[in-house]
Amino acid sequence: MSPLVSAYATLLSAIVLEVIGTTLLQKSAQFTRLWPTLGMAVCYLGSFWLLSLTLRTIPVGLAYAIWSGLGIVLISLIGWRVFGQALDLPAMIGLALIIAGVMVVNLFSKSMPH
Repeated sequence: MSPLVSAYATLLSAIVLEVIGTTLLQKSAQFTRLWPTLGMAVCYLGSFWLLSLTLRTIPVGLAYAIWSGLGIVLISLIGWRVFGQALDLPAMIGLALIIAGVMVVNLFSKSMPH
């Protein structure tokens, strides 16, 4: 596997752990429930560790933009589906713009290793 493909796989894993951690943060009820709180801490630590590994290949600003942007979109969708939180039209447009921004950075930026 090429270093770039490996970095993206690691970044995707970091995003997944961050989204799980944020979901558990909601379930922790402000840290009053032990297991969701511990799970959240483990997921966040794992996410940041994996994110740090991607920085060997992907520049920090771009890796963080992808990590945070996709994390925002995914946790918004989980909030809508799992927690019944509303996503109105402006929210959906904003999330679509985040996705478009991540795609532009990845497909067209000369700052990005391709």
